[in-house]
Amino acid sequence: MPRYKGILSYDGSDFCGFQVQTKHGIERERTVQGELNKAVNQMAKNPDPAIKVVGASRTDTGVHAYGQVIHFDLPFDIPAEGVRKGLNTMLPRDILLKQVDQVADDFHARFSSHAKRYFYRVSTQDYVDPFKRHYTGHFHWPLDVERLMAALPDLIGEHDFATFAASGNETATTVRTITRADLAVKPAENELVFTFEGNAFLYNQIRIMVGVLLEIGTGRRPVDDIPRLIAAKDREQARYTAPASGLYLDEIAYN
Repeated sequence: MPRYKGILSYDGSDFCGFQVQTKHGIERERTVQGELNKAVNQMAKNPDPAIKVVGASRTDTGVHAYGQVIHFDLPFDIPAEGVRKGLNTMLPRDILLKQVDQVADDFHARFSSHAKRYFYRVSTQDYVDPFKRHYTGHFHWPLDVERLMAALPDLIGEHDFATFAASGNETATTVRTITRADLAVKPAENELVFTFEGNAFLYNQIRIMVGVLLEIGTGRRPVDDIPRLIAAKDREQARYTAPASGLYLDEIAYN
């Protein structure tokens, strides 16, 4: 069976995350993976057993993506561009399959990746903008950008990020390597945009890191608090988790 790799974007506002959630074998909520499974199996004329689409990142409820990566196998060999166009006619309007390529049988969307990049949009307006409420995390308290810039480098490197992992994290280790942590200020849009790149991220890690950074920016935490939090390995030390609505999976890198 030929294997296909897809790159897709989606608006996560109306999804309960990427991964299918079932109870007694029945899907409980609307998910990105669930919609993809339906479309791929429809294209394959509902084979038995059913085809399961595999995703690179299990984004949470309300999280968006510009560059989520998937793979799936089809029972017939057709051109990749035909697969892309065909599936896009079957997918809902809040999912777009941007690129499809035929890949080697051993390619795995999740396990073959070596780096991921996310960004987080913070709206700094006084009140929640109705046109941004699903696409930014709102934070109206005054922020000192210089404090944020000074704190960001403390996240870079290989660290045990146990303090920044939400309950429910199922990975064998909480050690991760961050290679990029920076901030763009967009005064015209009343936004701050954090960008993080690393080999992998823990459950809710980026939202917790953003929460800590925002507290540093308000002066509620000392500017050098991140090394102490890393050393503590205690989730209770990092109080605030930024809303899911501001988080975007931007790109996944493969060898």
